[in-house]
Amino acid sequence: MHTDEATLSESEVEQILTEGSLELTGRLVAASNASFLGQVTLSGTALPCIYKPVQGERPLWDFPEGTLAGRERAARVISEAATWGVVPPTVLRDGRFGPGMCQRWIPINDERAYVDVVDADFDEAGWIAILEAEDHRGRPVLLVHRDDERLRDMAVLDAVMNNADRKGGHVLVAHDDRLWGCDHGVCFHEDNKLRTVLWGWADEPLRPGDLVNLQALAVALDAELGGALAALLSDAEVAALGQRVETLRVAGRMPVPDDTWPSIPWPAF
Repeated sequence: MHTDEATLSESEVEQILTEGSLELTGRLVAASNASFLGQVTLSGTALPCIYKPVQGERPLWDFPEGTLAGRERAARVISEAATWGVVPPTVLRDGRFGPGMCQRWIPINDERAYVDVVDADFDEAGWIAILEAEDHRGRPVLLVHRDDERLRDMAVLDAVMNNADRKGGHVLVAHDDRLWGCDHGVCFHEDNKLRTVLWGWADEPLRPGDLVNLQALAVALDAELGGALAALLSDAEVAALGQRVETLRVAGRMPVPDDTWPSIPWPAF
């Protein structure tokens, strides 16, 4: 086992998250569900992590109780199966408060934003305006995100996972400028619930790489991937996932907002 965190492979990170001793060091008090900062240590290698116990999940009207941790793990499985690589290593394990999700903690670069709220006259190249709104003082503002291929990968993944809560704060920029997505506990519902701040490519053609990923997912869902997800999601949710993959692949275009469901999470951050 390596001792330098930066040289660890992601499979080694998942092994540490799964098998390492978990020590809690703090709590994210503003989180909707019980979320604890911690450190996992295995063979002398320590990693920062976030641990969300199932018993700390807040009941939701539209998602079965006790299923959010499994959805977080499923997001990681899907992200890796299609080589998007935007979900941090995430495992299911026991902790001080019982079974839950344990995910590698990503230290973020506060000076680098990919989703932002800006003045209404903002007109900078490389950004896409999503929504006109007003701030708490009644001043006009814009919700914007960068026109970035990695962010677009995340938008495609969200469409596949049916992410009901892609807030701006769920897009993490690491110090090496790698993009990560977090908080995937309300994904994979069998009904359409896509709610995201990443609408900048709505109705645009899917990229060739997107179609390759979708085809690979379709094949994998009929094999080992489908079996792995069956342990994390309901049969209906796995079937709906397969249908979304096929619908996206055949349509060949990014989804558009649906009038039957709010398309932007609120608050957006």
